[in-house]
Amino acid sequence: MQASTKDWSHKLDDALWAYRIAFNTPIGMSPYRRVYGKASHLLFELEHRAQWDLKKLNLDLAASNALRLAQLNELDELRHDSYKNARIYKEKTKKWHDYNIANQNFQVGDKVLLFNSRLKLFPGKLKSRWSGPFIVTKVFPYGAYEIQQGDASAFKVNGQRLKHYYGGEIENKVNITLVDSQSQD
Repeated sequence: MQASTKDWSHKLDDALWAYRIAFNTPIGMSPYRRVYGKASHLLFELEHRAQWDLKKLNLDLAASNALRLAQLNELDELRHDSYKNARIYKEKTKKWHDYNIANQNFQVGDKVLLFNSRLKLFPGKLKSRWSGPFIVTKVFPYGAYEIQQGDASAFKVNGQRLKHYYGGEIENKVNITLVDSQSQD
């Protein structure tokens, strides 16, 4: 029998096991180690069975309870370390992101283009993700701008979605070429 995309449910256990034992950079350890407090070498059922056999042969419940309590404390320390590593990773990522943000300074009356992030749903090879031109009508603190196109109502956008526009009207040229190509068909 050949494998097909409908057989995904048969491979789900293996995929989950692979995810659980893979090293995760933000938390600094594998999810398996975060949950169980040790690296994964054996399947959990086999490990559990081996611990059960040792406990049965040892019969010293006080020593086994003290060991289990120490293991739980070690597990709490591992979780605390993973939270700390995740926080450090997020701080580094935020610092890198903030460093790469280019501050745009627009004045009232500047012509700008607006980035259309929703175009990803309907991709077109030659479609531009920038629409406009718009005119900046008001400048707010912390990088927010109010823009307006023609006689349409003004709306507020984040300055990261804007860039300066230097040139003439784009829309008229695009509409003319579209009309010309349709009339030739």
